[in-house]
Amino acid sequence: MPMTEQATGAQHPQPRARNGGPSSASAVEHLTGAQSLIRSLEEVGADTVFGLPGGCILPAYDPLMDSTRVRHILVRHEQGAGHAATGYAQATGKVGVCMVTSGPGATNLVTPIADAAMDSVPMVAITGQVASSAIGTDAFQEADICGITMPITKHNFLVTRAEDIPHTIAEAFHIASTGRPGPVLVDIAKDALQSKTTFSWPPTMDLPGYRPVTKPHAKQIREAAKLITQAKRPVLYVGGGVMKAGATAELKVLAELTGAPVTTTLMALGSFPDSHPLHVGMPGMHGAVTAVTALQKADLIVALGARFDDRVTGKLDSFAPYAKIVHADIDPAEIGKNRAADVPIVGDAREVIADLVQAVQAEHTEGRKGDYAAWWKDLNRWRETYPVGYDLPEDGSLSPQQVIQRIGELAPEGTIFAAGVGQHQMWASHFIQYEQPATWLNSGGAGTMGYAVPAAMGAKAGMPERAVWAIDGDGCFQMTNQELTTCALNNIPIKVAIINNGALGMVRQWQTLFYNQRYSNTVLHSGADTDGIPAKGTRVPDFVKLSEAMGCYAIRCEDPADLDKAIAEANAINDRPVVIDFIVHEDAMVWPMVAAGTSNDEVMAARGVRPDFGDNEDD
Repeated sequence: MPMTEQATGAQHPQPRARNGGPSSASAVEHLTGAQSLIRSLEEVGADTVFGLPGGCILPAYDPLMDSTRVRHILVRHEQGAGHAATGYAQATGKVGVCMVTSGPGATNLVTPIADAAMDSVPMVAITGQVASSAIGTDAFQEADICGITMPITKHNFLVTRAEDIPHTIAEAFHIASTGRPGPVLVDIAKDALQSKTTFSWPPTMDLPGYRPVTKPHAKQIREAAKLITQAKRPVLYVGGGVMKAGATAELKVLAELTGAPVTTTLMALGSFPDSHPLHVGMPGMHGAVTAVTALQKADLIVALGARFDDRVTGKLDSFAPYAKIVHADIDPAEIGKNRAADVPIVGDAREVIADLVQAVQAEHTEGRKGDYAAWWKDLNRWRETYPVGYDLPEDGSLSPQQVIQRIGELAPEGTIFAAGVGQHQMWASHFIQYEQPATWLNSGGAGTMGYAVPAAMGAKAGMPERAVWAIDGDGCFQMTNQELTTCALNNIPIKVAIINNGALGMVRQWQTLFYNQRYSNTVLHSGADTDGIPAKGTRVPDFVKLSEAMGCYAIRCEDPADLDKAIAEANAINDRPVVIDFIVHEDAMVWPMVAAGTSNDEVMAARGVRPDFGDNEDD
């Protein structure tokens, strides 16, 4: 987002000393720009960098070799470095860092940068650039990465002077991690890395116009509290901003204080316990019937760190027609962007929710308390009538939903799950229970295939004591599986479940439903007969052999009788990455579903099953 969209209030993060504590101003040192870069990364507290060296960034890799405080993890593809930095950031709450060279190295970061921007992930991407005198000449491996990424970064910098490196790195980390988090790119010319300069810490940051509002306006908070106590059918619509703000404890207090139902978006799973009786599920195109319908029939939606994106709203002009809107967000540009807000609140979600708690308590003290008994009667009826579920295949083959559900049930407490994009992503969102924050990582806004394996790698690097499972599809897995080599060589023992249905599953589902079962270019099997039907039993690539070649322990599971044994075997191995190739039924579909471009009123609980809401249809 443009820096000018931010307003006032955040504090600068405290620079870190060499021992990890608060830093005092150090004596001036004479270093190269490259040495200054590594020292700056140490001082801002970066402990892990995912990267791949090349000509223009090479000067920085020499002093990096001497650093005892920054671990560099050599990826096999720059896209892997970006997604790993994102996974690290999502799992740890710290800024993720990736570093690559100019030209194609930098452009290979574009997808993960866009991904981080859509999901508001704090990331600093450092790229090498050709020498300042060659910029603009189409020099070898030159790309205008600042220009390319301007629409998908929160801010970016082109550094051509060595003396600018320390304050630029400090500013980049500050911008990435404050306000609405996001990716920041620092492009450094090769001659700036090679030049001599002086280094002292902390630097002076100069960011005029960047002062994010964190404290909400008291009048808006009071208005929101009044609407909550006056409403008959309120819903707390919780987005990823609550997770980013570390506001999950405050959210639980607010929900229990009000007694209002809570729906958590795909990016907010784990911010409120799935098992909590107030939780009515995930909304959206493939959301729970109760969550989708609760928003449609609400008379008040309290949106906290959510952005009313199209996957949640469906056809926008038919979304929540009876509801007043309280919209709280750290980014003022989001408020009113898709749905007009009756009460707009700009502020950090943690402070907003804490203030809302106090304001609602004041309403209760004055004898004004919401009565939601009739609302909960409806919600509970929908929840009991239309639970999220699945049928086992009649031919006795593995059900992908059952595979994912058992992985969740057998995983150690606190396991972090990273998912790719598609059917397996939706099944993982529904059939694994998320009770803790930062245990569910996925590409929500961009929907990036190939996210899961490198993101899981980054999460495990940042949280080595936690078990990390990547739930991936056979299509997604073939985009970034080379990072398993990185995991094997760097003692990052993630576990990968390949939900292998031999197809690009979600696209195939749409072809089944909307394209008369014409499966154009979605079959991933090798070989086909003259009718275009996949040749059964073909396995190209053979994921077990491929994974073993990359240093992993790999097994294949095809029989439901072997399911628990295979998962337990994977959970017991912690000295190397583990890959399980689950051969699952190809016709399994994701339900519920709201077809693209239609109203959420048209939600389907299952194929051919439209929920009946009885008398409430005309509320």
